[in-house]
Amino acid sequence: MNNSDGLTRDIAKQTMQNDVVLNAAYINGNWVAVETAERGDETDIHPLYDPNSGEVIATTRLCTSAHVETAVNAASDAYASWSQTTVSERARYLNAIAESMEQQFDKLVGLSVLNNGKPIEEAKIDVSDAIACYRYYANLITAQETWSEVSTSESGIRLLKTYAPVGICALIVPWNFPMVTTAWKLAPALAAGCTVLLKPSEVTLLPELMLGNILSAINMPKGVVNILPGGAEVGAAMTSHPQIDKVSFTGSNVVGEKVMSQAAKGIKDISLELGGKSAIIVCADADIDYACDLIIGGIFTNAGQICSATSRLLVHQDIKQSLFKILKAKTESLHIGDGFDISTQMGPLVSAQQLNQVKKYFDIAAAEHLNCLTGGEIVDGSGYFATPTIYTDVPATSQLWMEEVFGPILVTTTFTEEAEAIRLANDSKYALAATIVSADEKAALDMVLQIQAGHIWMNEQQIVLPEAGWGGFKQSGIGRELGADGLSAYQKSKHVLLPQ
Repeated sequence: MNNSDGLTRDIAKQTMQNDVVLNAAYINGNWVAVETAERGDETDIHPLYDPNSGEVIATTRLCTSAHVETAVNAASDAYASWSQTTVSERARYLNAIAESMEQQFDKLVGLSVLNNGKPIEEAKIDVSDAIACYRYYANLITAQETWSEVSTSESGIRLLKTYAPVGICALIVPWNFPMVTTAWKLAPALAAGCTVLLKPSEVTLLPELMLGNILSAINMPKGVVNILPGGAEVGAAMTSHPQIDKVSFTGSNVVGEKVMSQAAKGIKDISLELGGKSAIIVCADADIDYACDLIIGGIFTNAGQICSATSRLLVHQDIKQSLFKILKAKTESLHIGDGFDISTQMGPLVSAQQLNQVKKYFDIAAAEHLNCLTGGEIVDGSGYFATPTIYTDVPATSQLWMEEVFGPILVTTTFTEEAEAIRLANDSKYALAATIVSADEKAALDMVLQIQAGHIWMNEQQIVLPEAGWGGFKQSGIGRELGADGLSAYQKSKHVLLPQ
């Protein structure tokens, strides 16, 4: 294995042993032990896996609803003072989190590869993106005016506007981008003056739990951030708790519907970032070689485990043959392997459950007699590996065309007119993202106005900037993260009317 990058599995395991606190929750500024269940058996032991090998690398115990109650009380006690801190003080803590993450950059990358399976280069991007997010919101909140004057139609009256934090927030993040999705929620929540309960995914706890150490090291006031490693019980207790003012959830639509129902009691503010079945449209005038790079990046990065994955390819009929020839060759040349090997371009699925999900769709494709251009197989041996897969001439009635797979599977069809491409792109219950590949910028921008998606890339890889709002339409969710919209999600405006 080529690991000249300096990060190895042994080093990551050493970091896990030395720096990650397991069997505990981070509540009120301290690690609180999660005790063995009263029943005295081992059914409450939760394993953590290395997806590259399928090996159990650690075990821990998950929180219960009792820990949620304690954490809510801590967040409530901290809210009065934290919500009234100056923006410069909040910015200082956000920058301190970013600085501490920078200092532990290699450790965080190693834990992400070890527990999530990401190739090293992808894990580096993730940690860098998280750091950039904390810094962005530190700058944004500092620049926001405490008071602004609003023009009115009435003479002799002044109208002032300010912002208040929404309150105590429950943040629930997924396993596909540990640390990144956490930063998307936590950074604006802290910037706004909220206190939080954070539930990281129980699948990828190792890199997420490092945050507790960071918060202690920077002397974050007690109770402002509480980290609860737990399963569905903890999530439900958070989203239904009467003292929680806002819920922000990223995950599947099935769970998102439950979260929305639970949050309805008490009329909580809610943000949902859910599924996607995004389209990539390749026009007749596109650079075919570059288009293939964008297609591959859009579906095989993170082994396709991305809500915005452009998993539906719409290619102009005139370039179909040339494009598929190059796309097949490039896909088959991808190096699939261990995330700690720096030559790896696509790593494993995150878990046996996710591998089985992908296998289910391979079986459906076979039952539907789809034309497999390449792939369609589970890789024999250890770890949770599937081949990068492309199906061509897939009908819109196919389950693979309609449903989110969350794996390295691309389905394709062709079009002859731009109007047809737009119709096909919009023919989905999801509307999160899209990519357009075209030499004609004006024509592509005209298409952008007609495509139902919250985030669209034009002739570019799926780069996500902290300045750009993130979120979709239809069943892809409610609200926006990142950008100024992300800060607004954790604030309520207040208006003051007074005489001139």
